[in-house]
Amino acid sequence: MGEYLDQVPEEVQDHIRQITGTSGLPNTEDSVELLAQAWLEKKRAFEDKIGVLNMDEVDELGTDDERGAIAMTYSGSILSIGPLAEGKRSVEYASIGLREDVPDTATHEHSELAADVVLDEPVRFDVGPIQKSSPILKLAVMREEMEPEAEEQALSDATVAITEEFVEINKTVSRERALIEPEDDSNLDED
Repeated sequence: MGEYLDQVPEEVQDHIRQITGTSGLPNTEDSVELLAQAWLEKKRAFEDKIGVLNMDEVDELGTDDERGAIAMTYSGSILSIGPLAEGKRSVEYASIGLREDVPDTATHEHSELAADVVLDEPVRFDVGPIQKSSPILKLAVMREEMEPEAEEQALSDATVAITEEFVEINKTVSRERALIEPEDDSNLDED
């Protein structure tokens, strides 16, 4: 294994290997290492931001829990799950931006969780912007109890802040991608 992949939790390593194939990168160990490095930077950024934003990490969010949450998936995507209001939640999904098999972003204002949100399990929706996510690595809720509208805004602001950091990390990956992609030598003359 590699320098960065070895630092990734074991349960996530296989997931990183799988998404390498849908990232547009060559399916090589260099690509796996690049995605592992980006994943570690995203995990750190997520943890830093939730601390700054006065959020607490939790292990689960019940379908009937009135609070909202922000989740980071094994693949490094972000899910913002709004507070429960009249049986529905606003949900924003932002992918890692490197995969070609999922949308970059998706939003649904009247989402319904199919089951509790639990660490190491995918989030599933009866109604939502996606049917299911990758397994959840991190889950955070607002530390202070808030009115639903204020919590919705705080979660949206947190999602924007985290997503902006992730976009910057993705830009680094894109620059590095050029260094590891095989060159097209089909136009070279053979002597």
